[in-house]
Amino acid sequence: MKPLSEKTSHFTDSVIRRMTRVSNEYNAINLSQGFPDFDPPTEITDKLREISARGPHQYALTWGAKNFRDALAAKQEHFSGMKIDPESEIVVTCGSTEAMMASMMSVCDPGDRVVVFSPFYENYGADAILSGAEPIYVPLVPPEFKFDPDVLEKAVAQPGVKALILCNPSNPCGKVFTREEMQIIADLAIRYDIYVITDEVYEHIIYDPFEHVYMATLPGMRERTITCNSLSKTYSITGWRLGYVIASPVITERVKKVHDFLTVGAAAPLMEAATVGLQFGDDYYAGLKAHYTHMKDLFTDGLSSAGLTFTRPQGAYYVLVDISEYGYADDEEFCIDLAREVGVGAVPGSSFFREDVNHLIRLHFAKQDETLLAAIDRLHDIGKLKR
Repeated sequence: MKPLSEKTSHFTDSVIRRMTRVSNEYNAINLSQGFPDFDPPTEITDKLREISARGPHQYALTWGAKNFRDALAAKQEHFSGMKIDPESEIVVTCGSTEAMMASMMSVCDPGDRVVVFSPFYENYGADAILSGAEPIYVPLVPPEFKFDPDVLEKAVAQPGVKALILCNPSNPCGKVFTREEMQIIADLAIRYDIYVITDEVYEHIIYDPFEHVYMATLPGMRERTITCNSLSKTYSITGWRLGYVIASPVITERVKKVHDFLTVGAAAPLMEAATVGLQFGDDYYAGLKAHYTHMKDLFTDGLSSAGLTFTRPQGAYYVLVDISEYGYADDEEFCIDLAREVGVGAVPGSSFFREDVNHLIRLHFAKQDETLLAAIDRLHDIGKLKR
């Protein structure tokens, strides 16, 4: 038989999802794959119950139901201060994963290059390759995960660079890019005429005193920023796969076409139900922040009590734990042993880094108190893994 695709021949399965399977195999508390174990807001699930009886059950408009886009535009304008036209500047997608893929395919041609900060969410490298582009990695240096502006400029200035991917707040390291850092990136994007494709799914999970800065609001960036986002994290509906792209009309028109041929459209009944969430007032987002701040404090205090060394997140809901003292050369082997022997699931940090990093693992804390307390209790036995 003829060989399969060369460009996908080096792909592995998702390490994050693999670690969920490992957690399930050993009945470990799954702190690997980032989804909550608490329910979405009842207003949304009550609406879904109603929708399941009366519909809609057929295709919505390819780029998203009008009432959903109207509510989304109003919500994003409220938080960013940026006027958004729901008719020409929004495409609703099947999760932010498709939003990123459709954006990359709309921007990149074979042979183009895309700058990616490392550590990075594992899909970005694959998205670049599937788009025919070559990823160029720029390190965010632990423990503060700052970048060197000169190193970034050297990367952006390379021939063929078309775009930069920015995850803010960052998965996996929990970094929130400062306004000054965002301005450096914006200045380089303008100087070298590249797009910035942002992943902002954790925009509302930010811890004091940090703030979320929308790249598209910076001077000169409205026309060259492609914002990818989703409802998954903000409303605890990761399984609903509702994402979106916000960009200028010229870009959005191209994304619409790519999206149409990728997935046709997002689920009509889920858009209808989720519109309720998009209309929540400020009190909901204040409560969300307070809830995640509580979970962060509970979990990080527990990690400290277990004697672990870790990064303190500025946003999102992940912690990177340093496992250097346990004597493992292979962080995936450590994670398998952690699940089997200690009963906690984690993701090997090497899956997020382009650099040779094998001493970090990622844990997430989007869990109920009892789940986090049980995990912390088990992590007090992590010393048994020391070699």
